[in-house]
Amino acid sequence: MSQTDTLLEKKRDPLRIPKVALALFVTLIFLFPIIWMFFVSLKPESQPATTPLEWFLPPYTFVNYVDIIGGSDIFLWVWNSFIVGIITTALTLVLTSLAAFALSKMQFRYRRALFVFFIAGLMVPGEAMIIPLYEIIGNLNLLDTYSGLILPMIAAPLGVIILKSFFDGVPNEVIESAQIDGCSDIRLFWNIVLPLAKPALAAIGILTFIGSWNNFLWPYLAIISESLYTLPVGIPMYNSNYSESFILPMTVNALASVPVIIAFLIFEKQIVKGISFTGIKG
Repeated sequence: MSQTDTLLEKKRDPLRIPKVALALFVTLIFLFPIIWMFFVSLKPESQPATTPLEWFLPPYTFVNYVDIIGGSDIFLWVWNSFIVGIITTALTLVLTSLAAFALSKMQFRYRRALFVFFIAGLMVPGEAMIIPLYEIIGNLNLLDTYSGLILPMIAAPLGVIILKSFFDGVPNEVIESAQIDGCSDIRLFWNIVLPLAKPALAAIGILTFIGSWNNFLWPYLAIISESLYTLPVGIPMYNSNYSESFILPMTVNALASVPVIIAFLIFEKQIVKGISFTGIKG
């Protein structure tokens, strides 16, 4: 079928206009809270609003953003979240890929039992492990440190399962041929198997970074020093100081959303592919 025929079929689709209208309506519903947040952040602190429409009307001011930048540690929170997210993602990719390669392509006793153990790890709620995890990190004197934030988060059973499923799709003939040529397990992993797993690694990396960036409960329990606050912890702490106000807390949330929105616009295709990939066997 030619491109012209495809265009003609699209034009003949009687539901095309309702579909587009519905898509635009749903998009507006999802964008409305973000748009409203930015308009509220531009309102003067002393400006009352009696109707919803007044939130979108002048006057506007950027004084709120100046006050937030000068009166809070939002850039420090973003930096801490970025550092923790990057290191957590890197370590998770290294450990999960090595574990998945061993379970998929190396022969040893209790291999299947060990894989079942990883699957069982998905059935344990994260909240059920908070207390023993807190005691372990406390006994290791890692509370209120970057290490205490990062190390508990690099255990990712889902990543091991996804990568093992992907590695299982690599033909054993390729592995055996490389071994006959004298390729060691490390070279086999690094030069042959790992390059083929880039889509799976991207999916796990994106999901791990997003999970680390949005993680609130563990950083809230493990961190005491304000200098180590991540963004999900710093924003509620700042908002609690303005419990009777809503413009400044809304401004700090709008400012904290900017890096995430920019990152999504840049890596939109990778994020969508990564999330959809987790439901596909490699």
